[in-house]
Amino acid sequence: MKHNKFTKTKLATSLSIVLSTATLAPINFAHAEQSGADEVEVIQVTGMRSSIKESTRLKRDANGVVDAISAEDIGKFPDTNLAESLQRITGVSIDRSNGEGSKVTVRGFGPDFNMVTLNGRTMPGASLGDTSTRAFDFANLSSDAIKSVSVYKTGKANIATGGIGATIDIVTGKPLDTEGMQASFGVKALHDTTNRVGSDVTPELSGLLSWSDEESRFGASISANFQSRDSSAAGAYVNQWRTSAYEDISSIPQQQDGTPVVLTNAPASGQLFSLPSDLRYFVQDNERERTNAQITLQYRPVENLTATLDYTYSKQDITANRAEQSIWMDTYKSALVFDDNTVKTPIGYNEERRDQAPRDLGLAQQELNQINENKSIGLNLEYQMNDQFMVTFDAHSSTADSRPGAKYGSWVNAGLGANVSAAQGVNFTNGLPELLMTFDDCSASRGLNCNNQLDNADIGTSILDKTRASQKSDIDQVRLSGLYEFDEGSIEFGIESRSMESHALQSNTRHTMGNWGVENPGELPDDFLTPVNIPSLIDDYNTSNVYSEGVTGSASRIGAWAADTYGFDFLSHDPYNTNRKIKEDVTSAYFQFQLDGELSGMPYNLSAGLRYASTDVSSTDNIALPSAVVWEGNNDFNVKNGGGVENFSGSSSYDHLLPSFDFDIEVIENVKARFSYGKTIARPRFDQLSAAPGGVGGPSNPTILAGAQLGTASSGDPSLVPLESDNIDISAEWYFEDTSYVSVGFYDKRVSNFTGRQPFTENVYGLRDATAGPRALAAKAALEADGIEVNDTNLFSMVAAMENGVDFNSLTSEQFEQDYDIIANSDDPLMDFTVSKYVNNKEANIYGMEIAFQHFFGETGFGVQANYTTVNGDIGFDVNGDPTITQFALVGLSDTANLVAMYESENFQARIAYNWRDKFLNTQAHYINEPGFTESYSQIDFNVAYDVNEQLSVFFEGINITSEDSRTHGRSSVQLWRLDDLGARYALGARYTF
Repeated sequence: MKHNKFTKTKLATSLSIVLSTATLAPINFAHAEQSGADEVEVIQVTGMRSSIKESTRLKRDANGVVDAISAEDIGKFPDTNLAESLQRITGVSIDRSNGEGSKVTVRGFGPDFNMVTLNGRTMPGASLGDTSTRAFDFANLSSDAIKSVSVYKTGKANIATGGIGATIDIVTGKPLDTEGMQASFGVKALHDTTNRVGSDVTPELSGLLSWSDEESRFGASISANFQSRDSSAAGAYVNQWRTSAYEDISSIPQQQDGTPVVLTNAPASGQLFSLPSDLRYFVQDNERERTNAQITLQYRPVENLTATLDYTYSKQDITANRAEQSIWMDTYKSALVFDDNTVKTPIGYNEERRDQAPRDLGLAQQELNQINENKSIGLNLEYQMNDQFMVTFDAHSSTADSRPGAKYGSWVNAGLGANVSAAQGVNFTNGLPELLMTFDDCSASRGLNCNNQLDNADIGTSILDKTRASQKSDIDQVRLSGLYEFDEGSIEFGIESRSMESHALQSNTRHTMGNWGVENPGELPDDFLTPVNIPSLIDDYNTSNVYSEGVTGSASRIGAWAADTYGFDFLSHDPYNTNRKIKEDVTSAYFQFQLDGELSGMPYNLSAGLRYASTDVSSTDNIALPSAVVWEGNNDFNVKNGGGVENFSGSSSYDHLLPSFDFDIEVIENVKARFSYGKTIARPRFDQLSAAPGGVGGPSNPTILAGAQLGTASSGDPSLVPLESDNIDISAEWYFEDTSYVSVGFYDKRVSNFTGRQPFTENVYGLRDATAGPRALAAKAALEADGIEVNDTNLFSMVAAMENGVDFNSLTSEQFEQDYDIIANSDDPLMDFTVSKYVNNKEANIYGMEIAFQHFFGETGFGVQANYTTVNGDIGFDVNGDPTITQFALVGLSDTANLVAMYESENFQARIAYNWRDKFLNTQAHYINEPGFTESYSQIDFNVAYDVNEQLSVFFEGINITSEDSRTHGRSSVQLWRLDDLGARYALGARYTF
């Protein structure tokens, strides 16, 4: 295909939806470009109706199932975040982080099952929050330099392997696509209504400069964007819901004084019931700076040869300061009121200390410092040998790096507490559980100041935890392809080599400050802490009955002070618990042909291809071996390192043949029917390929006691193979006007090799169990002989007393925990763990419908777009299932819907968009085998713009203008996992183009 000559109206890919906002820079230009895997003709037009008209034509003429969003004109994308734009496509939903679109789910397949490419090049992913992910985070990229984003929902031979849900291609502009000089500069004033301590208004600056000479021989462009965002988040969460079968009242511990627990609406014998481990309120203040830049150079020495060199850069600097107000549930319960769910949950939960001293109110301070940096450099050579045959060479080297942003590491938790809780409880009947507490700072045994209010004199330190984590992923990719065009169609073929390496590091370090019992109240300097009412910051709920006294402070400042006070090095770290390197080399070859013609007078398009992919995988783990599971208190365990370092490794190879077939025919005028089939794969997550057990944690209670849950670990397998999916799409489309259509589609995905978790009971790394050895047995016998209840608290105290020659009655249980740790010795038995191992042992069927409607109402200027997608699967999570068994279930399956209303006049454009996603399972194992469900969520966004003249435009936009919240729960809605109180974001801006 020659430069600037459109030779095809039958497109190998298409843009099926253009969700345009305002025309901010009315520059008209047209061009054709290579969009990675397929040739895409993109005609830039101004105005929503014009661009929608063109996108409708492209959808109608397309082969295969490809949806997309296109920038309306230079320097402007429909939404400020690419993920937020993609959610408006049928079948696409998003994951949000801090209220902002982050990662994408397509037809029920989550971020790790979707391939993201930039100009057809596979992009690496990296995240400190999940160092095992392959997923690309769209929050790293601003939208200014983005030309279009295409979503390939079915496989094609000329698209790189790795996406079962979809392959998502981000396309950037090229300087030789426009003539002469083009420039656009924009400014935004951002306001996040959740902001608490940062700037109420933060800037976003952007600029784009593109130039080509008169002969279209040389071209250069540069774009840059800087955004600063200050925000806050408040909410609540529970760490653990512990589910077991109820036998009788003895299933729930009575009061220490022997008073039985009072149960209302108690579970029946054998019925499942759940108890929470804690309840925590939090407030988090966030600062984020995002920098993006891209430089593109093009050179066309002769008419039929074009060379393109481009460099793309993005960086996020993220800081978060977090304060918590929490209660950790005690061993002893006083009164529980259960609900009527099949898995019983206490909606009224109460504990009383009675003759025991008040226990601690948790006041932890945390800090996150993270840097995400992405770099990509690429070279593309396009040679038009003649009018029919073109050869393309493309190579790139790309890196995604997520690393700590502070000398202490990426995360620090400074444990603080105040021993002021004489009684505590939770009312779980509301969407926000109410934390209830009887405040007492007058207990003689605690020695506090008895002024009946929480202040610095009541607060002391406990434990300092910090993490140093990083993930770096590199991809080097080379592709050589050829395209031969003839009157009835085309033939395309190519070879590709892709090398990927991901290196994940993580160390967890713990230091003792005032210990679990908060031994030194009043120790912190007076200016370290500031009072705060955290529940009052959770706007959408009544918190008048909630205990509300809390504090905020700097975790790193407290950590540095504690290092001097308690004699440890705040900046040093333990050896890496995780040091994992995954290498993956993929070699591919493909062949694809396309034919156009007529069948009984009905025009048709046919495309078929075959892709061969050979993959070699190696996995190496350099493990700092755990040395002991230290018993630090009643049910507190800490896995210590110090057992040396050992390498574990494994490797595997596999091959795939991946066919694809697309066919469409115009059965009657303006009505098209389509059929597509393709076979696709998605490779395992990096943690699933790990060669050594990781995530080692202690048991829920001393294992000598009935009902104790074993410690846990997880293990991957380098020999795991990818998921394989056979995909079928059938659809019909009626185009009743040039901007109007109705489409109905059915899709079906038959997926094999799903990775399930299979639990095994076994020892790891030779660790021993101090809670089941001779010392624990002797302590149990001593308690029974003295008529003292055998529970985790008394057992720990007795073991500590007997081992250290201390009278059991001379110290309180809190003093035993403060003064002593129990470490396993050679007389103790090997500790059993529940080790979850990944295996390819599951199959599933995912299917659904996609319905879309688009229409402009005559010459009124008003238009509407609407779509609805159903996502169904044959394997769901059984909330009444056995909690000792790890269930396999399909996550992310939910219906989605969009409704967009538009208006456009000569100089004014407006859009309001509604997005909805139904409830879905987000994990089968939030805690051990307990599920997590994300509740249904809806959001309303808008954008209005006015063209002052041909150069200057002003606009105003809002995101989540009704301040909808996000909430997740366990086996029932009562079992809160997490609630995030979110808010609206607004931007006022202007753009000048010349």
